[in-house]
Amino acid sequence: MSNSSVEKIKDALASVKYPGFSRDIVSFGLVRDIKLNGNATTVQIDITTADSTLPSTIKKAAEAAIEEVEGINEVEVRISVSKPKTQPSPNSPKEQNTTQLTEVDRIIAVASGKGGVGKSTFAVNLACALQLIQEENDTNSKPVGIMDCDIYGPSVPLMMGISGQPQIEENQIYPMENFGIKVMSMGFLVDDDAPVVWRGPMIMKTIQQFAENVKWGKVSTLVVDLPPGTGDAQLSLVQTLPLTGVVIVTTPQKAAVNVARRGARMFEKVNVPILGVAENMSYLEIPEISEKNYLFGKGGGEETADSLQTNFLGQVPLHGSIREGCDLGIPIVLGQPESKSAKAFRKIGLQLISSSDS
Repeated sequence: MSNSSVEKIKDALASVKYPGFSRDIVSFGLVRDIKLNGNATTVQIDITTADSTLPSTIKKAAEAAIEEVEGINEVEVRISVSKPKTQPSPNSPKEQNTTQLTEVDRIIAVASGKGGVGKSTFAVNLACALQLIQEENDTNSKPVGIMDCDIYGPSVPLMMGISGQPQIEENQIYPMENFGIKVMSMGFLVDDDAPVVWRGPMIMKTIQQFAENVKWGKVSTLVVDLPPGTGDAQLSLVQTLPLTGVVIVTTPQKAAVNVARRGARMFEKVNVPILGVAENMSYLEIPEISEKNYLFGKGGGEETADSLQTNFLGQVPLHGSIREGCDLGIPIVLGQPESKSAKAFRKIGLQLISSSDS
């Protein structure tokens, strides 16, 4: 059979969605090989999961899709399954691996179901809060790191006040640094106004390089800023990094709450612990009249946490200084540490340290 038949099979497999994601198994790069022998075909699919139900689900869906291809009478779908990397316990020896993360104590992803909830702002201020907490308790503590995996909209460099390009030596990238925090972002590798127009496999490769080729060194907590929604970056992350868990960021409004729940379910499907839900832009405080203005509604974060049966980490109030600090490259946790917003981030940071160490 011709190459056109292989393309028809590949097109058919592109209709098979990875369970819990909006993307298909072809764009995720999971289809490794397609062999044809007359009217028979053998397809090899490689997946990484701890969910025992996923292989059979994908196998059945792939077989059904290929059977619809004209001229194919016999279908064999082979599934190769590997277990995702897991974070070793504090008392167990660390496994040898090819990543540069062997000296990272914990890895916390920050995710949201939709854009516009202030996820990247939250991630940056959380990292700064964790850094301050550590410095207050131990001046010789390991630094915090930020891995900006929001490939399409990397805003962490601006918020952290970092520009330029990282040092590269012998195929190793050294993260940039400011305020004692190590940072790696796609924003360091492309021009400010250059669009990133990539398909799934390229995104997966970039995230793998952030883990394998960035010389992180000793890091206490690596905060990973994910793009909003569910897709390539999220799947790549759980396949590549030994995540301690994920924090779900939402706003109080119903639209954000609904998609936050859907996004969180995706992490449950791939066995990543949900450390808690944080509610951003909870209210606007009006000092003159000692009143809180709930611009986006009320109670959405707690509702989300209850539905997911996880911790409600707290509320972060809306304040103009948060935006100003990010624009200036001085996060509010560092620029105005006594503000209510800064104190909220510190409180959330303390909870995460406590829960991830327990």
